[in-house]
Amino acid sequence: ELEYMLVDKLTLDVRPIADRLLEQAAKPNGQALIGCSNELVLHVVEIKNPAPGPLAALTAGFQDRVVELNAQLDALNARLMPTGMHPWMDPGHETVLWPHDDQAIYATYHRLFDCHRHPWANVQSMHINLPFVDDAEFERLLAAVRMLLPILPAIAASSPLAEGRVTGFMDYRMQVYPEQSPTQPTIVGSLIPEMVRSRAEHETCVLAPMYRAIETHDPGHHLRCEWLNARAAIPRFDRHAIEIRVMDTQECPQADVALAALVIDLAHLLYHNAFAGLQTQRNFSNGALSRILTACVRDAEQAWIDDAQYLSILGYPQKSCTARALWQHLGEVLKSHHAPHLELWHTQLQLILDYGPLARRIVRALGGDCSRAALHRVYARLAQTLADGKAFIPEDERFAAAIYADAGPSVAESAQDRRCR
Repeated sequence: ELEYMLVDKLTLDVRPIADRLLEQAAKPNGQALIGCSNELVLHVVEIKNPAPGPLAALTAGFQDRVVELNAQLDALNARLMPTGMHPWMDPGHETVLWPHDDQAIYATYHRLFDCHRHPWANVQSMHINLPFVDDAEFERLLAAVRMLLPILPAIAASSPLAEGRVTGFMDYRMQVYPEQSPTQPTIVGSLIPEMVRSRAEHETCVLAPMYRAIETHDPGHHLRCEWLNARAAIPRFDRHAIEIRVMDTQECPQADVALAALVIDLAHLLYHNAFAGLQTQRNFSNGALSRILTACVRDAEQAWIDDAQYLSILGYPQKSCTARALWQHLGEVLKSHHAPHLELWHTQLQLILDYGPLARRIVRALGGDCSRAALHRVYARLAQTLADGKAFIPEDERFAAAIYADAGPSVAESAQDRRCR
């Protein structure tokens, strides 16, 4: 699932016109692979593959859908814009909630939590659903997902700005995300999902406390569903999947699908206990995982990880490293294991290792200038990379990108070191 902002074609301000767009998008158009739907707010639309299918086909399918939606938006003087947050939106004044079907759900959320805030109105993400069959598979998959969640912002952060300023967090979406429900802490928890072994245990230990907490505020039981759970990954027993929610939307579908493929391959490796057994994974504390997640939300690939046990579970041979070094190591391990989706993600991972996640590239492209003109220039380019299906690299690094695109990791590493110095 990929979430995109609807913005004015010229100003790039948010446009609350999702209902008008979806009315057009719902008409017969030959698109069977990729569907689209609304979100909580009227300036966001979600595109998704409603049923599982081969990952290799998704890039073209998603990109075709983007082109189609942009063509329909053109008549409304609007376009799609990527990344995890709008860089200057004022949610207190610009938010318009979805007023149509399921409106009672959104109205209840707003009454309980005030959705005219960033954690609700300005958070665009990519969701991955990983399947399981029964409780035994669920336990193994949940243990694997918990291990990889903390380091996903290191490669997927794309939201360094909010309200016209650089926030100091590479993934500001995930920084504000826990503020969704400050009066009901059971809904977000510690972001990292609790290690439970079965559907019954999940319902008893995770869902039941949330339902009790909001019972007096939700007499109609509009929110009494498993999607009330707002952790970084949530079990969806209605579809027998675990839904990962921690990744920001990237600059184009090719980048999103590549990162999804990388996550799937890594989850598969952890599921099959390539580095550590199930017991070791499931016993690793939420607190330690949360600390690593916090570091990666702030510093992305430059986050320092010094939890030796965590690194050991991921097969890293040293006791500390940067998140970038860990991902470089994981990429090599996956290659050595002949990861099934290697061709889909290896180029994207190398781009991130060379130039940083999208958030780092955005900040570098701004060059310290956060004027509205500079923000508009950079985000107009991002909207165009989405339309064209191309990677975003700051203009002053295009020549370096051409030089190092086919070089080995050691050459790319030295280029990165020179830029840092």
